[in-house]
Amino acid sequence: MTEESKQQREFEAKIDLMRERIKDSDDLKVQDEVFDRRALMDLYALASKGVIASLGGAVSTGKEANIFRAKGDDDKDLAVKIYRINTSNFKAMQNYLLGDPRFGSIKGTKRAIITAWTRKEFRNLRRAEEVGVKVPHAIAMRENILVMEMVGTGRSPAPQLKDVRLEAREAERAFEKITEYVSLLYNRANLVHADLSEFNILYHDGEPVIIDMGQSVTREHPMARSFLERDISNLARHFGKKYAVGSEEAIKEKIRAGKDG
Repeated sequence: MTEESKQQREFEAKIDLMRERIKDSDDLKVQDEVFDRRALMDLYALASKGVIASLGGAVSTGKEANIFRAKGDDDKDLAVKIYRINTSNFKAMQNYLLGDPRFGSIKGTKRAIITAWTRKEFRNLRRAEEVGVKVPHAIAMRENILVMEMVGTGRSPAPQLKDVRLEAREAERAFEKITEYVSLLYNRANLVHADLSEFNILYHDGEPVIIDMGQSVTREHPMARSFLERDISNLARHFGKKYAVGSEEAIKEKIRAGKDG
């Protein structure tokens, strides 16, 4: 057996092993679209490093990315986000990357853009967590795969803010906490979420958790102010309409006060 054929057999064995680690994912079409040979090898690499032990069924599926349940070697519940190479809107992604001084030089193939996007989300989550914003703890990333802690209980992810109904006092507290997070992101992490709404906030154990930070930009981004205004408007609209709580001015005042904090 030649060295090349030996390496190929080892490669195929690793692919097969990673397929065996993928549990109860019953949507074969999703499997074919997401778990191509390269993704399987990247998952195998993460498994070899002890990051993940097995991959379970889908938590959510979308055009840009799928999120799967997973277990770590310590039996900890994880979420594995895999960005789709073929169906992601990489032109829109470029607009968020090109104005970011950390990633502005990224050009080239779809895979290069999406890998940069995944790395950007990993860094943004870590940066947000460092300044005290409650986000999923980012554990590892490789190519288009991001591994995070699972926010939720057991096999059930925490609900989105849009799907919960809070008591009046809870709603006030949630609004104040999210407003504090917006201020911390802007003033201490130098970030704007850029897609903040009731769809990108989870609610777990009485606390809001900010998610989906791939598009988040630094304050130097030319659209940062516009994105911030949109985030503020979305939050004020949701809490005002559903709970008669909060206002755009209250959020802006918190951000202004945070500059001196």
